[in-house]
This record gives sequence, C-alpha cells and structure tokens, in this order.
Amino acid sequence: MSILPYDDRDGWIWQDGVYVPWREAKVHVLTHSLHYGSTVFEGERAYEGQIFKSEEHTKRLHKSAELLDYKIPYSEDEINSAKKDLMAKMGFTDCYIRAFAWRGSEMMGVSAQQNTIHLAIAMWEWGNYFADKMKGIRVTMSKWKRPSPETIPSAAKAAGLYMICTMSKHAAEQEGYADALMLDYRGYVSELTGANIFLIKDNVIHTPIADCFLDGITRRTVIDLAKARGFELVERHIKPEELSDFSECFITGTAAEVTPVSELAGHMYKPGTITEALVSDYDALVRGQLTLS
Repeated sequence: MSILPYDDRDGWIWQDGVYVPWREAKVHVLTHSLHYGSTVFEGERAYEGQIFKSEEHTKRLHKSAELLDYKIPYSEDEINSAKKDLMAKMGFTDCYIRAFAWRGSEMMGVSAQQNTIHLAIAMWEWGNYFADKMKGIRVTMSKWKRPSPETIPSAAKAAGLYMICTMSKHAAEQEGYADALMLDYRGYVSELTGANIFLIKDNVIHTPIADCFLDGITRRTVIDLAKARGFELVERHIKPEELSDFSECFITGTAAEVTPVSELAGHMYKPGTITEALVSDYDALVRGQLTLS
C-alpha cells in the first residue's frame, strides 16, 4: 500500500497561530531544534470527534518545554482550542494529532536564549499502529538502554530522547520484529521504543516504575482501568530474568493503544482475560462508552 509522504498532502497545519497550507508549512535548515534535538511534542488521538485527554497532553507539552528550559508562547487553552478548530477545518472525527514546539533560527550554537519559540499542530487519519494487533506483536531486545534521569530530562517528551528508540526499532524491524524492549541504565525492564509495558503473572499485573522513562498518559489511564476492574497491580523494578515467569504481556501508548505481545525477547505469551478486558475497556473509554470515576 502506498503511503503519502508527510510533506506532500492536502489540508492545513496550524503554525504559530495561523492556518498554513500543508505543503507550505516549513522551517529553515538552520533551525536550532533541528540541530540540537530540543523539539518537544505530543502524540494524541481523536475518537468520534473528541480528542482523548487533550488537556492532559497539552499540560505535558508545556511541562516538557519547561524541562528543556523554554516557554511555549501559547496558553493551554489556546492550544486546546487550536486542536479542536483544526480538526473541524480538516473534517476529521478519528485522527492522530501531533502538537509540537521548537526553538527557531535566531542563534546557532549550543546557546539559544534569543531564539523564538514556535508551535505547530498537524493531524492526519491513522488506523492501528500495529496491523492485526490482537494477534500479539513480536518484540526483541534492544542493545540500547534508557539513560539515568541524572543525564537526561527523562520526564520530557523531547525529540532528542527518541534517537536511540529509532535506532532500536530499525534494528528490530530488520530482524522481523515489530519493536524492541529497552532496559534502563541499571538493567531493569523499562519500556519499548514508544510504549510502556505491562506483564501478568498469577492474575497480578506488573509494570516498571516510571523513574527514568516517560510515564505515559495511556499508561496511567490503563492503570486506572485495571484498578476500576479490581485487578491487583504492582509498580516495581522488573529484572529481565523474570520475563519467563509471566503468562501475558501487553503494551500501552497513544499510538499503540493497548496491544498484546505474543513474544518478548524469546519468551512466549498468549493474551488472556486480563489483557482482553483492558483492550476492551480502553476502546470503550476513548469512545465515550465508559467512564472512570
């Protein structure tokens, strides 16, 4: 199936407060964030005309910028309104939304105090991140580890932090896998290249403590769904040698939603009643068919 390149599409992109024809939304090659990785961004989804947790995503976008030492010149309300207005202008009801901010081109070098901070919002129609995801995806192990929070702003959703994720995913795909599991700097299980991980043993859900990687909005949502179901859930450090002890595994993320894992670093799993319940509950929640108190 042919996929349109992202720079050659019809439609509009909201950029610095105005609607720009899609093909004309450009930045200069000497844009600071292009060279120094300081773009911050959010990935969001809209279902049946409603952006899921839009306010929470926008709040995190602002927080990510602050962690990278700059301030986005648009309020949370302005950004939330711009997302809704753009979705209406594009005529979308179900889509993926990318809001992102970056440092401009006034200064080139490590310092960037005088650079203008820009903001853009784009969106496009997008189905499942993984094809036929209920069959379960196959995941290998990455050679790269999530760094210590003393070396990176791990709570920020920043472009530069995804460099090793892209490298890990490319290596996995070249070997026939869908994704890769990354350990953290201490050797504990952390996350996949763009999703958080959950493992199930004896009807108890285990997930790594998000102390050196992004505490995903979908991750927190699924934790709330699990607790609402009465499932026991434990956040803890998980050693890779424990992976053979678990019977089910699934991942979470805005793009991945809730996706079962059939193979993880050589260990085989089969989606069971807990995974199936959370897949169903998440789908109902994002479509307004279920509420959380």
